[in-house]
Amino acid sequence: MKDKDIYTQDELDFFEYIEGGKYTPSKKESLESEKRLAKDIAKRTINKMKKKKSINLRVYERDIRNIKALALEKGMPYQTLLSSIIHQVASRDIKI
Repeated sequence: MKDKDIYTQDELDFFEYIEGGKYTPSKKESLESEKRLAKDIAKRTINKMKKKKSINLRVYERDIRNIKALALEKGMPYQTLLSSIIHQVASRDIKI
């Protein structure tokens, strides 16, 4: 997966700005302006990460029963458990 698939162009530009040695804090006004820029980029990133998409999936009934039982043991809705598993696989926390 490439950085451009993960980060927005604003984020990539910001990283290049910081890592490229172009960042030289000097005046308080400049620092405040850069803080606002960083907060704005962070806010847009968080909003992007909050977006969810519904999917339809055919799953064996037995698997659903087992997943519901596991979710009950964990004290959470089975949809939340499935979403968590998908997220962990997508984040490569779980290897398949």
